[in-house]
Amino acid sequence: MPLAKLALEDGTIYCGESFGAVGEVTGEVVFNTSMTGYQEILTDPSYRGQIITMTYPEIGNYGINDEDVEHSVPALSGFLVRQLSRIHSNYRSNTDLDSYLKKHNVIGLSGLDTRALVKHIRDAGAMRGVLSTEDLDDASLVAKAKAAPSLVGRDIVQEVMCKATTTWDERLDAWTETQIGSAVDSGNGAHVVCMDFGMKWNIPRHFASRGYRVTIVPGNTSAADIMKLNPDGVFLSNGPGDPEPLDYAIKTIAELLGKTPIFGICLGHQLLSLACGAKTFKLKFGHRGANQPVQDLTTKKVEITTQNHGFAVDADSMPDDLEITHLNLNDNTVAGVRHKKHPAFSVQYHPEAAAGPHDSHYLFERFQDLLSAAATS
Repeated sequence: MPLAKLALEDGTIYCGESFGAVGEVTGEVVFNTSMTGYQEILTDPSYRGQIITMTYPEIGNYGINDEDVEHSVPALSGFLVRQLSRIHSNYRSNTDLDSYLKKHNVIGLSGLDTRALVKHIRDAGAMRGVLSTEDLDDASLVAKAKAAPSLVGRDIVQEVMCKATTTWDERLDAWTETQIGSAVDSGNGAHVVCMDFGMKWNIPRHFASRGYRVTIVPGNTSAADIMKLNPDGVFLSNGPGDPEPLDYAIKTIAELLGKTPIFGICLGHQLLSLACGAKTFKLKFGHRGANQPVQDLTTKKVEITTQNHGFAVDADSMPDDLEITHLNLNDNTVAGVRHKKHPAFSVQYHPEAAAGPHDSHYLFERFQDLLSAAATS
């Protein structure tokens, strides 16, 4: 395999072997602590603008299949692994990781010391980097890393959200680019409108499996247009980057409060908090992995969660109408909130668990309770 290099903005250089696509990309260099689930990580739109480092040493051993993708194409900038498995073995696999990255033009780098890189990020914080198979000059690469755009203050949600109102068809297991009409009135169950800020597909899969009718709208849809769809509840999805530049989403959520039950995760959690008057801040290196411990302050139970975010809600900025319901036990950051007056709550993690543990599925039941209460009021 040809030589490739990763350069960080602080001048640190890592060498390795290229796999996947060739070329050059920039992005924020972060790490994920999951032992499995690399396919779901690759296709999670929340990784837009980031170069992902996997902490588990061998990646690619079970290949890639058609069922476990979380979006139609990968959104990340680059993929870093300690060792790329030379074989893939799983009865569901239909291609290997190297071929998959080539197909979707994603640059991979193997053979680097990922443990050293992760320790460096934990000490120095997530930083901008450049991954290249073309330019191998250290000084040139460091200059490019320093010039790369930061995620702070940028709206990258509009790069990954759906472009039109769509229906989720579990039989197709994909977005159907059909304008909503009479189709929204078909089927049974509660009607959930999902605001797509870069949503993973397992979320509408999860709602559909519970008998809900699911409509997906772009994240910049107005509150008036959402209410025209007659939702029984609104879901605020995950997504990439900094929540504060998303003024349009914050405005919409603020206008929806009190009109319909709301359930948010990850970026949706941050946006709900901002809409209620809280503030957010950038974490030093973020929380990314399928092994993050969270305590539900309501039940005192601890759940192991799947997380992927680089920003968090500031506990000291919590408005009177919002209460903290969950805490991340690694650093005591806010992991969940609930509105005291309106039927709205959110968590800073992925209860749909793709990939990851199923400890947090109870949150869908809490949302169902809000829908049922609203329907009878």
